Amino acid sequence: MWLRLILFGVIAVVVYRAFGGKVPILDREEKSNDELSGDTLVECATCGTYVTIKESITIGSKHYCSKECLPD
Repeated sequence: MWLRLILFGVIAVVVYRAFGGKVPILDREEKSNDELSGDTLVECATCGTYVTIKESITIGSKHYCSKECLPD
């Protein structure tokens, strides 16, 4: 019984370390613009269209696909 628990703990630590110490499903933080590369797709805050970060219009932390989608 104890051997199984220890073995399970060792396997859990190995899997945890394989993901860089993060649980990918729970790590849903938005990346800042500094961390995004030019080819990263971002979603327009108004219409939901995906555009590359370098083609988007960024105001604050929101991205827009065109001037038509900009807030008034």
